[in-house]
Amino acid sequence: MSLYFSSLGSIIPRILGQTGKRYHDQFCAFTTLTHLLLGTASSSSLASLHCKAQSHNCIGCVSKFDHTCSFPVMEEETHNNNNNNLGFLYEQEEQLKEYSKELDVAVRAVQMACSLCQTIQDNLISRTNHQVHSKDDNSPVTVADWSVQAIVSWILSECLGRENISIVAEEDVQTLSKANASELLEAVVETVNECLSKAAQFGVQKPKSALGTSEVLEIISSCNSIGGPNGRFWVLDPVDGTLGFVRGDQYAVALALIEDGEVVLGVLGCPNYPMRKEWLSYQHRYHRIISKLSPPNSETWNKGCVLYAKKGSGKAWMQPLVHVNNKFLWPNNAKPVCVSSIDNPALATFCEPVENANSSHSFTAGLAHSVGLRRQPLRVYSMVKYAAIARGDAEVFMKFARSGYKEKIWDHAAGVIIIQEAGGMVTDAGGRPLDFSKGVYLEGLDRGIVACCGGKLHEKIIEAVDASWGSSSL
Repeated sequence: MSLYFSSLGSIIPRILGQTGKRYHDQFCAFTTLTHLLLGTASSSSLASLHCKAQSHNCIGCVSKFDHTCSFPVMEEETHNNNNNNLGFLYEQEEQLKEYSKELDVAVRAVQMACSLCQTIQDNLISRTNHQVHSKDDNSPVTVADWSVQAIVSWILSECLGRENISIVAEEDVQTLSKANASELLEAVVETVNECLSKAAQFGVQKPKSALGTSEVLEIISSCNSIGGPNGRFWVLDPVDGTLGFVRGDQYAVALALIEDGEVVLGVLGCPNYPMRKEWLSYQHRYHRIISKLSPPNSETWNKGCVLYAKKGSGKAWMQPLVHVNNKFLWPNNAKPVCVSSIDNPALATFCEPVENANSSHSFTAGLAHSVGLRRQPLRVYSMVKYAAIARGDAEVFMKFARSGYKEKIWDHAAGVIIIQEAGGMVTDAGGRPLDFSKGVYLEGLDRGIVACCGGKLHEKIIEAVDASWGSSSL
């Protein structure tokens, strides 16, 4: 379902075969083609390419989604000098297309899930009801958690083929299947169908009829993969940071694809992420109140974004959420993001979890002091911390769990690849890459997780961990 282009093999050498003063234009066109193959071209670059195409008697092509884009197919001309480049270009074409379809579908699924979450969170904040429940470990779970899991699973299966989909996800159907959970289950089914009725807005064909209760339960329960070192599977955290979600604060929808134990793409939806960096340090309810004093117009990108990246692309991208009555047009005004260039600890901002239950604030405070991090920590719910580093809004994320706590792969997979492709690094406290090949947990994790915008800060933190770990109580 990703963009496809006819006669691609002849288009590239024709673009490169232009001579004279058009070299610059053709280089720009080739760059845009590369982004198109990656699924990351901005609307402005497409428009520019369209203008150039019109001046060279071009024709258009249509994607398999509803989006129509213009693409130049030059008139016949001699390009003998480029014959030697064809093999290289074809090889590059195949590399650029790898995982493009999966990324396209994944971004649409997360966009759709974020829209669902926004509606539910608004209802949670505006009135108190019984949509918040507790799991066996006393962590909160909401209608949104199950509904998002159903939505994402359904979209992946419909667009990529049910036989090709294996999903590791956080939620199961045990609570929903209990005899006293009929009202909760009914709410989930209603929410899922309401969301799917708007599928066309995101370029996805909606189901022919509403899903029944048994179908929704089956979809949720099918997310039962246990991961491992071989094959391909998706990793989903439907609402990462549920506590932030129910408090009207930050949360994320996180989706990643793992192949043979390595994360190959990640999508991170952050519906409440403010576009102004300074708002991150405010509790989101305060942001909501201030926003009402000066409501943004329809053209303002005020908050909410989806970040995504593919392994080996060297790029991470961010796009705004799809708002009411707007259609999703890939790549939806995507902008490249990159990590901060700050390597002076005194100027760096570091993130850590809000709750002290599964991360030691006292230990990270001691590390920050020894490294020279002077700013107050930015305590943010969920994988929004990964987004902050990828966007350059923070430089360091440290998490050191208390003894007995085991990190789960869905809490990190999407964020890790996005930071890496944005130019940063993520390792355990021993400096080793996180291992996503051991099942649902990050087995073998050395003490904690350290994410940084660059190598200098990362090295200093790793050294500080080694120097102080013996005196810690973790």
